[in-house]
Amino acid sequence: MKNKTFRWVKVAALSGVITAASACAILPRVGPSKREIYAGSVERNGNAHVVAMSERVIRATSVVPALGFSAGFRDAALLGSDTIRAGDTLSLTIWENVDDGLLSKQGLNYTQLDAVQVDGDGYIFVPYAGRVLAAGNTPEAIRRIITDKLADQTPDPQVEVRREAGNGASVTLMGSISGQGVYSITRPTRTLSAMIAAAGGIGIKPEVAQVTVIRGNMRSKIWFQDIFSNPRYDIALRNGDRILIEEDSRAFTVMGATGSQSVIKFDTPSLSGIEAIAQAGGLRSNAADPTGVFVFRNESAGIASQVLGTPGLTGTQRMVYVMDLTQPNGMFLARDFQIRDEDLLYVTEAPFTQWDKTIAALTGSLSTVNRLSDLGQ
Repeated sequence: MKNKTFRWVKVAALSGVITAASACAILPRVGPSKREIYAGSVERNGNAHVVAMSERVIRATSVVPALGFSAGFRDAALLGSDTIRAGDTLSLTIWENVDDGLLSKQGLNYTQLDAVQVDGDGYIFVPYAGRVLAAGNTPEAIRRIITDKLADQTPDPQVEVRREAGNGASVTLMGSISGQGVYSITRPTRTLSAMIAAAGGIGIKPEVAQVTVIRGNMRSKIWFQDIFSNPRYDIALRNGDRILIEEDSRAFTVMGATGSQSVIKFDTPSLSGIEAIAQAGGLRSNAADPTGVFVFRNESAGIASQVLGTPGLTGTQRMVYVMDLTQPNGMFLARDFQIRDEDLLYVTEAPFTQWDKTIAALTGSLSTVNRLSDLGQ
């Protein structure tokens, strides 16, 4: 009776093995197969356009974030570090060539006027000289104006004009920079690169650093390294500029038969398909299918129309780009294809991988059957 029972157990176990072999699709795997991805294409009543990589696809999709300062920023002239502005505070000293002058106290031949603030209209008031336009002038120009106005009232006046420290033009630096704070624009720090250097430099990798300058209602962003590769982007600063240093926030996702399954940040302004694969740890030599490397992306209607050769598309299109690294030019195409923000890079498993899993499942199941059989003897 016991042998009969175990005989039935063995039959049942063998039936399970056969069932497992016939239902290998439920075996563990990293994601959809290449066949299943193609089955979801628009051509097969799916909702995504599956497109093989080609030179035409690369030309149509080679869109890298274009960062750069607008003409309003690039064309601004260097700011004179001595130019007076509304809100500045000045100190004036006036010497008179007489014992009893217009302004000087008894026994003195000079008058000191401290904390003379330039009003909102750009003027200061000087006794006997009246309202003097200070904004837009240098201390030397203001000195000449006051001297000329006093010359008719006191013989040979001598005037000295100084701007008090800390009341000149300034900018604010924030973000990933060594020394955040408010910095005065001086003669050595009238350009963007000089001001960043004066603040201690950036605190992140130069390759991923972006610099945003906010000036009133204007805002422009640039890659940090472009400031040095193109002198036109080393712009002149203006009073009140706000400078923000931040790290590039773009990233792509990697899944499938690669060295890692993760979200990877961009470490350069542009990133090719082959570089993205390398950053993911490469293809798993014992599992990956090099003919099935896919990039999933939501593409704008304009670019999708160029890729598909179908004008008139509207709305965002789901695109799946296929890279076959076994083709003679496959590596070159992968090198020239540009990865973009929020892309999904997916590598399918090779067909033999599922076969190996099936064999492993069968082997394990048969071992179990044999152990049950031995127990039944």
